[in-house]
Amino acid sequence: MGTYNRADILRLVEDENVQFIRMQFTDIFGQLKNVAVTASQIGRALDGEIMLDGSSIQDSARVEESDQYLHPELDTFAILPWRPQYGKVARLICDVYNPDGTPFDGDPRNILKRTLKRAENLGYRFHVGPELEFFLFQTDEEGRPTVKTSDEAGYFDLGPLDHGESTRREVALALEKMGVAVEASHHEAAAGQHEIDLKYTDALAAADNIMTFKLAVKTLAQKNGLHATFMPKPIQGAAGNGMHVNMSLFRDGRNLFYDEGGEQKLSLLARQFIAGLLDHARGFCALTNPVVNSYKRLVPGYEAPCYLAWSEANRSALIRIPDPRGRGTRVELRSPDTACNPYLVFAACLAAGLDGVARELTPPPAVAGNLYAMTSAELAERGIRCLPVSLDAAVQAMEADRVVMEALGPYAVRYAARKRQEWEEYRTQISQWELDKYLTNC
Repeated sequence: MGTYNRADILRLVEDENVQFIRMQFTDIFGQLKNVAVTASQIGRALDGEIMLDGSSIQDSARVEESDQYLHPELDTFAILPWRPQYGKVARLICDVYNPDGTPFDGDPRNILKRTLKRAENLGYRFHVGPELEFFLFQTDEEGRPTVKTSDEAGYFDLGPLDHGESTRREVALALEKMGVAVEASHHEAAAGQHEIDLKYTDALAAADNIMTFKLAVKTLAQKNGLHATFMPKPIQGAAGNGMHVNMSLFRDGRNLFYDEGGEQKLSLLARQFIAGLLDHARGFCALTNPVVNSYKRLVPGYEAPCYLAWSEANRSALIRIPDPRGRGTRVELRSPDTACNPYLVFAACLAAGLDGVARELTPPPAVAGNLYAMTSAELAERGIRCLPVSLDAAVQAMEADRVVMEALGPYAVRYAARKRQEWEEYRTQISQWELDKYLTNC
């Protein structure tokens, strides 16, 4: 993204013949929203005078306090490259504010900013690099999504086996035009599955980039007659969609997780941060894995973690320390999926890591063996617990975790209540599996 002031944006809107500006924001469940204004209203938009009715957004403001204002982050101004070149459309990512000028507690972007401010007061800058996976499926004659793909490719394959290669390339190029740096893109393990890795940057920009990425993927897939989904596990027996999160703390441009003389070349700070993540992983699981379907992905055998352990190279562990050291030293959390709200996930992970630092926690020994191959007795002997196995269990763990609940603030209760309702809706459904299993046998 660029570096813009008010005058820059006014000039760009005029010079580029921008006709519409989308004032974008994200709700508590990670859904991208927007209020569109015409170019004639750009001055009011930049001054934070565009209002919305927050009570119309699920689990946002109450009806008696519903007037809210969109305050744009000027550096997020970007022209949408997939829109017509005549009468262009631009976007600004916004924070949601109350009428009295205070940040709205239920705005995920404000929640992350609040946690980042805590880290900044301690002298830390939190950097994140996400690796995002998604599926590209065919649509039927009426344009409705299917789970079919003519793609026969696997890890790192290319055309003609990789039928989604052109769409993936379009997404990467569109992101670059919008100022979102792409480090790599490739075909993933399952047929029709793809990954795009975004460049390491500060956590707020990284979360903004993820929301931009999702919009680009969905839009360009639809343009090409495909359906893109970030559903964690759309196909039984195939790999699911993960969002590995690479994290580190910096100060004055120096990576504080690196220590040339430390064990595994990790600093004490890094180890305490890892211990904090492990201590709160169950508590933030309802954020990193926020839907019922998320827990169909967190099963052994598909490189998705199930157990609270860490390792250097072991991909069966929840936390992995990738090979680079020095400025590239980082902690990779492997549990999140692409259905998550990145603002909330980054806020919770940072709060968990900082809690580990504040309490001077020590992580358990790193695990070298394949956790999927260990028996329950072997795991218990090592003291290795598992992640929650359902959304219901994850919500209970979240409500019991003071650090995670405080990181989310007042809207943590609403988030948990809505997720419990989602679980109840699922729990009372009768599935085809149940009919096939029991209809004639009971």
